[in-house]
Formats: sequence, C-alpha cells, structure tokens
Amino acid sequence: MSAPQGLPVVSGLADLARLVERRQGLYVRWSKGPGTDLGKVSSTDELTGVPMPGLSANPLDVEEWWEGRSVELWVARRLYDYAHLPHEKGPGVRPWVLRGRETGRGPDNEPLVVDVEPVCWIADEVIRAARAAVARQERDWGTLRRSGR
Repeated sequence: MSAPQGLPVVSGLADLARLVERRQGLYVRWSKGPGTDLGKVSSTDELTGVPMPGLSANPLDVEEWWEGRSVELWVARRLYDYAHLPHEKGPGVRPWVLRGRETGRGPDNEPLVVDVEPVCWIADEVIRAARAAVARQERDWGTLRRSGR
C-alpha cells in the first residue's frame, strides 16, 4: 500500500515489529512527513526557537536490557509515549519511520538525526493497537505529555 509522498504504509503493529527486528537504526518521527521535513534539515526547540542540528526523532531499536521480551510491546511503548502529538501539533501530523545518523541530542534528550532516509508511514490502526497493548499491561505508565499549568 502506498501513501502520500510515495512511502509504503505499515498497517499492523506486528508488521512494524518485524521491520524493527530486520533493520537496525530506525527512528520514528511525528510530523507532516518527509516532504516537509527534508526541506528543513533540522528541528527547532519550541521553547527557545533555537534551530537544532538535525530532525528530532525517537529510536525504535530494541535495547539489550529488554532481554528477548516482545518486540511488539517495545514498539507499542515507543509509539504510545508520543501518540498525543497529532492532537497537539495539528492537522497532518502523523508518525513515520526513517533511517539516519545521529548528530546530537535535543532538549528532551531525543536523538537529532541527519542524512535521513524515509522508510514508511505508520497507519492510525498501529497507534490504536499500541494503545491497546499498553492498556493490557498490569502496570500503568503515562505518555511523555506535559500538561499546562
């Protein structure tokens, strides 16, 4: 299945987990997509307006300490933590997967990535499946969403 800007769409959490198992160095970015982002080459710190040396993204690679646990749950957690962004950032913001080279860290300690190669879009149903996977866990954890005062 294709999507805007010619990228394939991953439409299942299991499919995304398999992609993460097959390819290292993948990141998820929440934005209007590579068509918009690749022209910018950098993100901006929203608090200060300072340009950063790369696009902010979150790594999908499974950490060693995860010790063979479910890659689907790992990926679900990585998506769940930022699933509030489309609502907060406005229309057209959605998750997509990319490969790239880390060049630094942003103010939230997120990787800043350059030499970006778009891989795929992540469909809404994957986000719904991620939320459901989190809801099935015995322990609660919240998103990284910050509430206003």
